[in-house]
Amino acid sequence: MPVKIRLQRHGKKGKPFYWIVAADARAKRDGKYLEKIGTYDPNINPAVIDLDVDKAVTWLQNGAQPTDTAKAILSYKGALLKNHLAGGVRKGALTEEQAAAKFTAWLEEKGGKVTAKEEGLTKSQADAKAKALAAEKAVNEARIEAAKPVVEEVVEEAVAEVEAAPDTIDEASAKAAE
Repeated sequence: MPVKIRLQRHGKKGKPFYWIVAADARAKRDGKYLEKIGTYDPNINPAVIDLDVDKAVTWLQNGAQPTDTAKAILSYKGALLKNHLAGGVRKGALTEEQAAAKFTAWLEEKGGKVTAKEEGLTKSQADAKAKALAAEKAVNEARIEAAKPVVEEVVEEAVAEVEAAPDTIDEASAKAAE
């Protein structure tokens, strides 16, 4: 029975969420699977991947073939590297301790890269927010400056009308008093 490590789609329309599963190659995309290995949420930047590396390595050693996308995810999380190191241990090129040390060093390096990317994204979002706020302030100031001459003209016209017709105001107030 040929086994594939592939993605099984869940979630709603426009908001995909995937399970990473080991399934028979003849099974439907979202059909029966042999074992759930992890999850993948591409809706967040950076994408959230929760993978049981040991289960993935076990399936790879038993001959499971990952699809292209699953292979990229397994490589990103280090399952393919761990499988490669396990092959070196089986052949006698490495000891278990050396393989474990290489894998943990790779994980630390990868964790540093991921945190740097997250910090960069946070900084870029903050910069974009600051630029948008500055642009909004500039637009508001321009709107206020454009409205000042109009308000001054209306005030000047009202003052001119009051000065030009003081007796009509007196007549109107006299009529109102009666």
